[in-house]
Amino acid sequence: MIKEAIYHKPVNQYAYSYNNKTLHIMLQSKRNDLKSVQLIYGDPYDFTGERWDYKKKEMTKSGVTNSLDYWKVAIEPPYRRLRYGFRCESTNGEVIYFTERGYFKEQPNVIGSYFCFPYLHEVDTFTAPEWVKDTVWYQIFPERFANGDPSINPKGTLAWGKHDPTPTNYFGGDFQGVIDHLDYLIDLGVTGIYFTPIFKAGSNHKYDTIDYFEIDPQFGDKETFKRLVQLCHEKGIRVMLDAVFNHSGYYFAPFQDVLEKGEASKYKDWFHIWDFPVKTDPRPNYDAFGYVGSMPKLNTANPEVKAYLLKAARYWIEEFDIDGWRLDVANEVDHAFWRAFRNEVRQVKPDVYILGEIWHDSMKWLQGDQFDAVMNYPFTDSVVDFFGTKKIQVQQFHDQIINLLHMYPMNVHEVMFNLLDSHDTARIATLANENKASVRLMYLFQLSFIGSPCLYYGDEIGMVGGEEPESRACMEWDHSKQDLDLFNFVQQLIRLRKENPAFGGRGSFDFIQIDEEKNSLVYQKQDSNKQFIFVINNKEKSQRIYVPGLADKQYQPLFHDQGSMLDESGHVELGAYGYQCYCIESH
Repeated sequence: MIKEAIYHKPVNQYAYSYNNKTLHIMLQSKRNDLKSVQLIYGDPYDFTGERWDYKKKEMTKSGVTNSLDYWKVAIEPPYRRLRYGFRCESTNGEVIYFTERGYFKEQPNVIGSYFCFPYLHEVDTFTAPEWVKDTVWYQIFPERFANGDPSINPKGTLAWGKHDPTPTNYFGGDFQGVIDHLDYLIDLGVTGIYFTPIFKAGSNHKYDTIDYFEIDPQFGDKETFKRLVQLCHEKGIRVMLDAVFNHSGYYFAPFQDVLEKGEASKYKDWFHIWDFPVKTDPRPNYDAFGYVGSMPKLNTANPEVKAYLLKAARYWIEEFDIDGWRLDVANEVDHAFWRAFRNEVRQVKPDVYILGEIWHDSMKWLQGDQFDAVMNYPFTDSVVDFFGTKKIQVQQFHDQIINLLHMYPMNVHEVMFNLLDSHDTARIATLANENKASVRLMYLFQLSFIGSPCLYYGDEIGMVGGEEPESRACMEWDHSKQDLDLFNFVQQLIRLRKENPAFGGRGSFDFIQIDEEKNSLVYQKQDSNKQFIFVINNKEKSQRIYVPGLADKQYQPLFHDQGSMLDESGHVELGAYGYQCYCIESH
């Protein structure tokens, strides 16, 4: 037994309250080292004489990678406080007891030796808006979605889609353009819109805010935006705005005051200025977004800055009834600010969605006191690298997804923001070398995974584009230039997700098998009513793929243009980059 590979801490994804009555406990060990794990648990005050009245419960192996096994168990009432440890039996029969005090050959009888979950407090349980689990997001870069009101075009606006996008050109996208195409979004099936920044700014991307309380005039006025939000709500679409609280724009009035007055400015402590006079070139002598002098970093620990930004956060919810905030460069803002932010916006709207832009392991922000979710770029990278660029094979993809599923508590995964690309990346069609079949596989996996998926505008009709600014091209509204087959496929997936909770964000996810030689995989989503078994051939040739678990069951194939029925040996023939999903009704 490799004892040093057995790992558990009574925090984060290893021990947490899933809801107000259920505890989840997780242990990890070296792959194939342990044959079984039992949780030994009980109330720390429950004694008969001097004997602790504990129970034992078998833990389930919830995931396996090339190097690790993960074990999980759920503990139900009446246990709201626990002392617990683990009985671990190796494949060669060795038994040890693992507790907070280490490894023992005999089960410890001292209660203080065991791990402790002091009490399941409902107020400490991670909770996120329930509606997010059923939401399919659509990201809109407002300057490039649709020009509905040419009368407010910025100076020098170019003809729609007639020029390549650059960091500085304008095409006149606005709120009226979104209003004009809401029926398109309804037809596609999306139920949430995520807008990149709409506030007054000096660029086409608007991540350099000038005024946090004003809409950029190129998009329209506040009345138009209010009408847009109201129309979205009438049509069952939530609205999420993008806030840049890490830094301001160069023309933000307080920063201009500092540039003008230097150390005498009353705003000098609103920023992280190293010395005076303030210099912007060739590198700023103040903290900024990266080293971009036009985006000075805000001092969010300053009480005046904090009050100003929190007032802005409240304002757009109170006045316009928005449903969520996406928070730019969220990992570079202090945790105290985000805790105050959560309290502030939740007082106004208890079910507002709080999404942080963080590209790495984000457990510190996802403990119930700051964010509901982050932009799930580890998911993005895995899906794109396997289905799109083909940088990795099925074993590595499998391991990355398994590790991801054990990176956070399950109640976090259920509202995670799963994207394939964004305004900050190349488009998926370009990443997949314009292989439409590979794009379909990415969408199939994304829209059948746990969490809240997001589509980047235009991807659903096959738009291409490399890294920014290429990925920020004008939306293609000419039907003759749209991939309508891809649109119909994405539309079908969203419909299946809406009609079947287990197909989408609410069902449990499990890999059934992977085949390294065929680069294929079989996975399942299920709840108490239905089971969905997905089969994917990620090779450019037709292959027979074995599908376990269907031999004696009644099943319904969902995609009739693909290989459907299994042969007598339980195999299905799938074409190059083919796929199938079998629905099984539970009885």
